[in-house]
Amino acid sequence: MARNYYINQSGRLRRKDNTLYFETEISENTETSEPKLDIDEQDEGIGVSQPSLGRASAPEDGKVAVKRIPIPIEDIDALYLFGEIDLNTKLLNFLAQKQIPVHIFNYYGYYSGTYYPREYLISGFLVVNQVQHYERNSKRILIAKEFVSAAADNMLKNLQYYTNREKDCSQQISAIKTIAENIPTANSVSELMGMEGNIRETYYGALNTILELETPFEGRKRNPPSNPINALISFGNSMMYTTCLKEIYRTQLDPAISFLHEPGERRFSLSLDLAEIFKPIIVDRLIFRLFNRQQLQESKHFDTGMEGCYLNEEGRKIFIKEFNDQLETTIEHRNLKRKVSYQHLIRLECYKLIKHLTEMEPYQAFRIWW
Repeated sequence: MARNYYINQSGRLRRKDNTLYFETEISENTETSEPKLDIDEQDEGIGVSQPSLGRASAPEDGKVAVKRIPIPIEDIDALYLFGEIDLNTKLLNFLAQKQIPVHIFNYYGYYSGTYYPREYLISGFLVVNQVQHYERNSKRILIAKEFVSAAADNMLKNLQYYTNREKDCSQQISAIKTIAENIPTANSVSELMGMEGNIRETYYGALNTILELETPFEGRKRNPPSNPINALISFGNSMMYTTCLKEIYRTQLDPAISFLHEPGERRFSLSLDLAEIFKPIIVDRLIFRLFNRQQLQESKHFDTGMEGCYLNEEGRKIFIKEFNDQLETTIEHRNLKRKVSYQHLIRLECYKLIKHLTEMEPYQAFRIWW
């Protein structure tokens, strides 16, 4: 089964036959034994689900050695590049042939963009229907309402979970329910977007109750994030966006035609739509867990400066590992009657949307039931 690879180190990606190699220089004092790349260890900068072995080349003239780590192409679902990585068009052509997207993040861990290979699952029939559902407000708003309603329900589940554990979020729960009551009667997508913004702002108002923070959370701020929680939300949302984009790529949906967020230039807006459903389930729950278990600490895993606040390398590795573990975690799907991973839930959401667009089955967005 293919998996995600996360590369945190700087180096070079090369192709040789059907294998990718990640190369990085090591000092003359570094031992040249076989390094293990277990995601649990996080010490090599690449996360995988099981050990992968590489061997460092012998130093030339006693100065520099190059560690070359093989990554079988059949083992890759997507690449996430966080370090300064050198690559060439020959490699990109190879990745395109193998339908492997590459997500790129800058020095601060902010999402920069995606190398999105040419679509290989093409359906003109579906594209026409997707455009028609966007152009006709009566069709578009039905889908948009499902996105907002499901996101609200999933946020309410999170708040109820902590209220049941003596962290009173009843005020936020009541306020969100009041706003959500108006979703069915919304007349426009812009009205829905306003409701979604109010719901999420109210939801974030419970963070000081849910989280054990050194510094109180004073509200959502972006570009740049102003504190550790904002930095973590931004980073987690970027990871969720790219995960949704990858799952859309494995279907016949067009990622640029969306229903809640307005389609625009230089972004895959359908990923933003789907991410609204899964951010409370995957990103938010992960943030709550990492902070309350002190796996991430404000004073240890974040850097603050002129560029705002961002996860440092150690903090980023911790979050990436836990995020990947969460995607691979399975649940018993109550409709399919079998175990599916959180990542596969996103793919299933794409399939449900396709059925709706082709008028096979009305779309009902995913809501957690546990």
